[in-house]
Amino acid sequence: MAKEKIRVLRIINRFNLGGPTYNAAYLTKYLGEGFETLLVGGSKDEHEASSQYILENLEIKPRVISSMMRYIGTGDWTAYQELVRIIDEYKPHVVHTHASKAGTLGRLAAIRKNVPVIVHTFHGHVFHSYFGSLKTNFYKAIERYLSKRSTAIIAISNQQKHELSIEHGICKPDKIKVIPLGFDLSRFRERRAEKRVDFRAKYGLHENEIAVGIVGRLVPIKNHEFFLKVAQTAFQKNSKLRFFIVGDGESRDHLEAYASGLGLTFTQNEAPNEKSPLCFTSWIKEVDWVYAGCDIVCLTSLNEGTPVSLIEAQSAGKPIVSTQVGGIHDIVDVNRSAYLTTTDDTDQFTEYVLQLAEDEMLRKDFGQSGENYVAQRFDYARLCADVAALYEKLLEEKNET
Repeated sequence: MAKEKIRVLRIINRFNLGGPTYNAAYLTKYLGEGFETLLVGGSKDEHEASSQYILENLEIKPRVISSMMRYIGTGDWTAYQELVRIIDEYKPHVVHTHASKAGTLGRLAAIRKNVPVIVHTFHGHVFHSYFGSLKTNFYKAIERYLSKRSTAIIAISNQQKHELSIEHGICKPDKIKVIPLGFDLSRFRERRAEKRVDFRAKYGLHENEIAVGIVGRLVPIKNHEFFLKVAQTAFQKNSKLRFFIVGDGESRDHLEAYASGLGLTFTQNEAPNEKSPLCFTSWIKEVDWVYAGCDIVCLTSLNEGTPVSLIEAQSAGKPIVSTQVGGIHDIVDVNRSAYLTTTDDTDQFTEYVLQLAEDEMLRKDFGQSGENYVAQRFDYARLCADVAALYEKLLEEKNET
């Protein structure tokens, strides 16, 4: 008689473009022959890019709960009830939730239905730079309760484990397993020269012009104002710089007004130039094309988990300048593939951008170091093997009690 497969119900906040979707998709597709997985998630916000193409490319058909939205609302109760029904139907051995909303509703449903193993992955957290102290403490209290009822917690970096256990007291360190993200990074290594030529032709860039890009949602936590200040100062010192904000979101109008207030004129998905050195491109699905065309990739966030954009950019062989927050220190080779600054030091950040812009060999050295660094650490096969082993261990321990 064939051994019963381990059924995993995987729940993600919503199917928007970002690291959690990639993580959940690879774990759904490649966990192994001994597993069966049902992927469930909420609806993306209207300003967010859809990640459905990621699932389609992997031939994954998820179950979408339209009432599970980004913000707290009346739909949460409906989403919770739907999750309870799904657990009743699917009878999972493991419920694994990803990110905050899914983590709350999914774990509450799993607790109610006595699912044997409950696992939650923190892709980031909201314990600083998002809300005021009252709301932050409320969310901490919820997470502390849910962590007590969880079988295991996954952090995606050592730094995040330290923040969760030591700085914020969400749970004890021995309950947290560190499992870095994993991706299929092959497309970032393929046809780079061809993609670079195509990108730079599209945006009218000459070979002596240096493209500096930032990729991500246009929301306050990503701190694009910082990037705009850097762009303004750096361009005054080097008129060959061209800046690209790739993405969209609720802060788009504010950021365009902010750029204008700095005297930084811009284009919208058209070639930047000496008079308008900044381009807002909106979302571009083919980010491998973007990274191939850029010379330097930046990130300016106030808070992060493990930003996928920096892993992808390094895989594409691009040097990084970033703020040092969350797990970023664990995903770059500091001072060899990336320069890091504090979240308030635009002067040092600008200096690093200019240093890389003016030294082609330094850019190449940083790019090669980054490519080597991520290739060894962030492969999806390693991710799936690590998570599968954790599930088996937790189920074995559960059966022994």
